Amino acid sequence: DDNIIEPKDLEKFLSNKIKVEGKTGNLGEKVVVSREKSKIHVTAESPFSKRYLKYLSKKYLKMQQLRDFLRVVAPNKTTYELRYFKHSEENEEE
Repeated sequence: DDNIIEPKDLEKFLSNKIKVEGKTGNLGEKVVVSREKSKIHVTAESPFSKRYLKYLSKKYLKMQQLRDFLRVVAPNKTTYELRYFKHSEENEEE
């Protein structure tokens, strides 16, 4: 909700990069990528790896040069979230 990344751009990236039967952009009706405000839903009829979504999300963050600030976290079995890294005060007086 803080406009660091555009959900529509991530949705487009996932639609273009997800491989189905070894081909990118071959979503057909087996995989559906949809967006609801700031949430992106990926629904698959065929077996689909959640780890693959994490890989593509990290790739998108790297492409947008946000990999140093955001991380991909799985709060439950079917969901991934993008969260900020927690930076502690490392430059405190010693």
